[in-house]
Amino acid sequence: MELITSKVIIISFLLLIITMVETLAYATRISGARVKLIATALSLFSTLVIVSRFSTMIEQPLTAKLIAEAPDINKLSFIEEQYRILIGVTSIGVLFGILLFPTFINIFSRAIVQLSNERGSIMALFINQFNRNGIKKVFMYFRLPRLTYLKGITLKTIPKRLFVINVIISAVFTIGVLSSIYASMLVPKDYAQAALMSSGIINGIATILLTLFIDPKASVLADRVIKNQSDYIYLKSYSLTMICSKLLGTIVAQLLFIPAAYYVAWFAKWI
Repeated sequence: MELITSKVIIISFLLLIITMVETLAYATRISGARVKLIATALSLFSTLVIVSRFSTMIEQPLTAKLIAEAPDINKLSFIEEQYRILIGVTSIGVLFGILLFPTFINIFSRAIVQLSNERGSIMALFINQFNRNGIKKVFMYFRLPRLTYLKGITLKTIPKRLFVINVIISAVFTIGVLSSIYASMLVPKDYAQAALMSSGIINGIATILLTLFIDPKASVLADRVIKNQSDYIYLKSYSLTMICSKLLGTIVAQLLFIPAAYYVAWFAKWI
């Protein structure tokens, strides 16, 4: 049986959308600081997260269904290879997001201003901008990453601790569901449902780290830049740190995938 089936292709496409949106979401704060509308930028950020979560709701059941379609011979190794392909697709999605990052900074800057003019109406924003002229302007904003974007960024401006923490967070979020689904194959049938429902154990750790260390610092930094209390270069460095650490995190996820699955399997039998 082939590893790359039509279902794997569909899941891969959804993962590309999810990871690109999550990566590009980091551009909202830097765009908000540019146009000095950080609160409106956070509103747009929330909308992007909702799009990502909706795609995830469709992707996760499809991913779990791969187990039912796997051959009985060497089922564990077959599913492991398919899931590793999906983790690799996640890395590609982040890479695409990085390549589109300068473009979406320009697009988001315009979108934030328009959202403010529309008094916060997302629907009005889409209706007014999704036309022939709006789409033409999107192509006009297209920019590939350039080395000039790194001008002024040094080791001093890069938040090293946040880099390490976000690598861990990104790795955990990447494998949270996949490891739980894989763990359901490692435990007796009576514990399979407990394993499937245990992805929150892994993702919960990442969520706590995100809430305690990443989001507050990002919001405070954006506010300080708007108030001219910090240089804009620090916000650029933060954005670069987040997207690069996210890419590295998806690569580290390949190493953590199986150990995390055995951890979930142990927890499912222990509780």
